[in-house]
This record gives sequence, structure tokens and C-alpha cells, in this order.
Amino acid sequence: MQNPHQSSEISSRRKNFIIFFIVLVGLIFLARLFYIQIVDHRYKIFASSNIQRIITDYAARGLIYDRNGDLLVFNEPYYDLMVVPGQVRQMDTLEFITLLGITHEQFVNRLQSARVYSRFRASVFERQISKNTYAVLQEKLFKYPGFYVQPRTLRKYPHPVAAHTFGYVGEAGPADIAREPYYRPGDYIGISGIERHYEEVLRGQKGTRIILVDALNRDIGSFQDGRYDTLAVAGTDLYASLDLELQLYGEKLMKNKRGSIVAIEPSTGEILALVSSPGYDPNLLVGRVRSQNYRMLQNDTLKPLFNRALMASYPPGSVFKVANFLIGLQEGGINLNSRYSCPGFYRSGGITVRCRSHPQPVNVVTGLQYSCNTFSCIQFRNTIELPKFGSMQQALTTWRDHIVSMGFGVTFNSDLSHELPGQIGSADYYDRIYGPRGWRALTVISLAIGQGEIGTTPMQLANLAATVANRGYYYTPHVVKAIGHPDNLNPEFLTRNVTTIDSAHFEVMAQAMFETIESGTGRFSRMPDITMAGKTGTVQNPHGENHSAFIAFAPVDHPTIAISVIVENAGGGATWAAPITSLMIEKYINREIKRTWFEQRILDAAF
Repeated sequence: MQNPHQSSEISSRRKNFIIFFIVLVGLIFLARLFYIQIVDHRYKIFASSNIQRIITDYAARGLIYDRNGDLLVFNEPYYDLMVVPGQVRQMDTLEFITLLGITHEQFVNRLQSARVYSRFRASVFERQISKNTYAVLQEKLFKYPGFYVQPRTLRKYPHPVAAHTFGYVGEAGPADIAREPYYRPGDYIGISGIERHYEEVLRGQKGTRIILVDALNRDIGSFQDGRYDTLAVAGTDLYASLDLELQLYGEKLMKNKRGSIVAIEPSTGEILALVSSPGYDPNLLVGRVRSQNYRMLQNDTLKPLFNRALMASYPPGSVFKVANFLIGLQEGGINLNSRYSCPGFYRSGGITVRCRSHPQPVNVVTGLQYSCNTFSCIQFRNTIELPKFGSMQQALTTWRDHIVSMGFGVTFNSDLSHELPGQIGSADYYDRIYGPRGWRALTVISLAIGQGEIGTTPMQLANLAATVANRGYYYTPHVVKAIGHPDNLNPEFLTRNVTTIDSAHFEVMAQAMFETIESGTGRFSRMPDITMAGKTGTVQNPHGENHSAFIAFAPVDHPTIAISVIVENAGGGATWAAPITSLMIEKYINREIKRTWFEQRILDAAF
């Protein structure tokens, strides 16, 4: 028989064991609950995602207008189909893929990629679905749990012009996301042009909405009446300096030609027109067809993606005599009384530079007016060999410093992307080629006529015309006039860039360029009612026909436009580039073309 005392002791141990077991189980449950609710957020996210949907409201990018208020770039709505893989359930896959126009393999691969990214965060399943597909999808979306539609916008261009200037928008890459926490996979960012330079201004600020959904994936209202929502803030509008009518006309004149037109308002540096031909319709690089069209344009042998106005580097030819004559006057290599005869060539040692027949003798004005190569070579050699320099290295360095002060050999660091600096020969360069004592003025005499070790962009040539128009200074050429409001001028480009040449010498060049149009090499492009100052150039091209070049500004006394035109493989500057310049100036100042016969000749030409 069991001892009552022993029985009581066993009963007590059982009771204690049961209590311990219950407490242990309770602690295990508490620990598990703590882990699930506090440490591991997966279950909380999964539970929340079943009733909540976080939607990003993408801000509309700022609009872009021209200088007169005409709309150049706006936004058009479109839709992305999003997926949250953790919410996807059994559904009619065949109906779904038929509606989207994709294969079953694409469906499986996209869903798998989305799972790899995150089971609980939304990612894009199908980009930029059409309005018709969106309309049908909205009615059937409840049948496809885990899927919803995200509204977005695409850029739209009402006029197929100025594609290089606007640039384009594309998806932010890994480098963009790593550099800027604002961006997430699937976000869009400016890739080039205005869209790139003013990205932070144009993009605005994304917003966030939390909505509740029912078991059928239908929207049933805001979470806590929108307490945790944030509003999207639209991007800021920009007012480009472009004149739409002039831009359209410039692209019309350059149709079937290779080259560029750059027109600048001298008093501000605002770019009135920037034409690179051949160009392309900016709408081609928008939406689902962007990648396909980009490859097509990239493979085009005419290189429509290449921005000739900013990236092409040409020897400037006789146009460069304007800069060289200015340096000669500044340094004392020539003066207003310098006169030389021209026998039809310049010859020294074994070097001969040919010249055309023109009135004799020539001075600094008539030397430019008739584009005399002989005068150009004499004045250049006189300047480089001035005793005050002491060495060829110092002489050429001084010459180059003057050239750089006029905007050559460097980039302007403006709001135009992919600008190249061109090339200006330096003393170090010639020292490497010939040795410090192996070269002299005759070695580099080709610089006198804008050939040799020199390359300039059409933008730099237009800026030279603007600098002469201003009589010695320029504003950095730029393409955005104002930000947010037409009167809110862009603060980046309000500072004058003053050259190292005295203003009085620019007055002489302005007069010489005026005489060039009145009775010199550019006389066939003279206008009856507008005074124009210009300089022709024939750019030697070792790969084919010479390039036609011309710079000008007008009116002469109070210039409102400065311009450069390059027409590749078109021959002399007076034949094609000068007439195009003349028409552009007439269009800008008079807003109409009266010389229709003159215009038709240009429109019919092709190179």
C-alpha cells in the first residue's frame, strides 16, 4: 500500500510538471509571436499586402514651351501593369495572356523575375499598355489577383523638330539608382538634352497612396482616409529660348542636306534655332518602340543621332580670318594702315598658298571683304614673328590664348549635352611633332586661313558671330530661357564673357563683315531691307567635296541674331551656306520670306 505522504509528493511533482509544461508552451508561443510580429516582418508584410496596396503616384514632368509660349513638349497618359507575386492566385492564364498579347513562356518568365525581385513588392509586369487594353483590363482585373494598373505619362512632341535639343527620357539604370536614392527600378530619367540637364527641375516629386483592396483585388477606398498618403508634385515648366517658327524653317531648309544651323540672340546668348541635319522625329524615342527605333537610327549611315551642331569638328576655313585679323590688330602685327599687294598667291620658301583675283591693294577691311589669303598669311606671320614674344612658343601661346577667349578649343559648359571642345593647335603640340627648335611661323601658316591643326564646332562659329555683334563679349550660349515662368530668367547664364581683344578692333571687323555682304564674297546673299554682316568660308575636305560655311549677324547696328551655317560637301561658302543664312535672318526679322525664288533654289538642293 502506497504511503499517503509519498502519494502527496508524486501528485505535487505532477502538478509542478504540468505547470512547467504549460508555462514553457506559453513562453514558446510568446517568443514565436514576438519573432513574427517584431523580428520577422514577412508575415506582417504578407498580411498587410492582402488588404493594402501601396501605389506610387508619378509626378507629371514639367512642360517645355518655346520663347513665344508655343508648346514644344507635353505629357500623354499611359499605363503599366504591375504585379505583386505573393498575391498571385489561380487564374485563367490563357485569357490573361491573350488579352496582353504575350506568350505563356513570357508570362512564366516575367512572373519568375518579379518573384526574384520581391514576393511582396510590386514590379512592372507589362509596360505601357494601350488605352484599349487598359479599358478591357480594368473590367476583368478582379479575376487576376496580384495584378493592378499603375498610371504613368510619356513625353509627346507636337512638332517633329529639335530632337537633339530636347533629348529623351528612358528608364533609370543601376548607376542612376545607386547615385540618386530618389530613383527606383522602373522610374524614368532624362538621358540627354534638356531632359538630362534639367532633370531635377522637370521630374517633380513622386507621391504615395495606400488603398484597401477586397478579396477580389478591388479598390475599396483609402487606408485610414489617406492619412499616410503623400501628394505628387508636378515638375516645373521650362521656357526654351528656341523660336519654333525659325526652328521649323531651318529644318525645312536643311532637308536633304548634311550640316547644321546655329542661331543665337547676341544680347543674351539664347539659342534661337539649333538644327542638325539629318535629324529625326523625337516621338520615335518614346514608349515601347524606343529601343527598336534607337537601334534603327543608330544603324542609319546618315547618322541622324549625331548632333553636328555641337559635336562635329570642322576646320573653319576663311571664316576664321575674323579671329586672326582681330589678334593681328590687338598684338600689332597689322594696323589700319597696313596694305599689301596680292599677286594671286602667297609664296615663301617652298610654301605656296593660292588666292583668287580681287581689287588691289588690300588692307584689313578689304582683306576680309574679298577673303584674301595673301593678306591673311602676311598678317599671321607678322604677328607670330613679332620680336616682343621672344620665341615661337610664346608667340603661339599668346595667339592661342586670344582664340580661347573667343570660345574656341573649350566647351561652353552650357545646358546642352554632349558638346565637344574642338581643337586648337598649341606650342606643346608642335614641340612634340617637330621639336622645340624645329618649327616656325611658316610651319603653321595654314592656321592663317583656318586650316591645319584646328577644328571648330558650328556652335563656336555662331558664338564668334555673336561676339563680333557685341563688339567683344558673349554670353554663354544656352537653350533654356526661363524656369517656371517666362520672366524668371535662367540664372546660370547671365554673366558676360569678355574676350582679350579690345572693343575697337571688333568695330573694324564688324565694318569689314558688312562690306563682305555689300560688295564682297557674300554679296549675292544681300537683302534689300536688312543690313547683314558676314564672312564666307570654304572648308577643305580631304574626303570629298569641300564644305560650305558662313557666319553672320544682323541688323549690323543693333544685332538681334547671330548665326553659323555649315553645309557638308556643298563647295564654296557663298554658294549655299550664305543663302541659307540670309533666308534664316529674313525669316526671323521679317517673319516672312519675300524672295521666294531665292528660297526655292535652296529647297530644291540636295547634297
